[in-house]
Amino acid sequence: MTVLGLGTAAVLTLVGALHVVWMFSPWPLRTREQFASRVVGVPVEKLPSGPATGAVAVLLGVAAYIVAGRVGVAPMPGPTWLAAVGTAGVAAVFLLRGAGGLVVSSRQDTDFARLDQRIYSPLCLVLAACCATVAALG
Repeated sequence: MTVLGLGTAAVLTLVGALHVVWMFSPWPLRTREQFASRVVGVPVEKLPSGPATGAVAVLLGVAAYIVAGRVGVAPMPGPTWLAAVGTAGVAAVFLLRGAGGLVVSSRQDTDFARLDQRIYSPLCLVLAACCATVAALG
């Protein structure tokens, strides 16, 4: 279970780090317009602000810490059940994002919708399954 928890926490940390990069750059794309269309699925003027993107990065970091705490790799304050409930909450958020993304994106024909169906939503569903397993068995 430790390997699954650490792997899940590592992926969450990497996705959080990617959001930090996105606060300052449209990487791996060249322009904000491409980034808005392919990664976020909105017009460039509706891109989330830097602080909003930073908040997502922080939340992903917190999620990674909770998952790592559930498998005993990071110290968790409070009762032991708190890490299990927190990890289950992370699983629920990713399940909603993944399932919701598949439903919404199946009704659209955009660059973002295609990426959402092939990459973003499946990744969220895998993270949900990993977090749920860690929450239940960690």
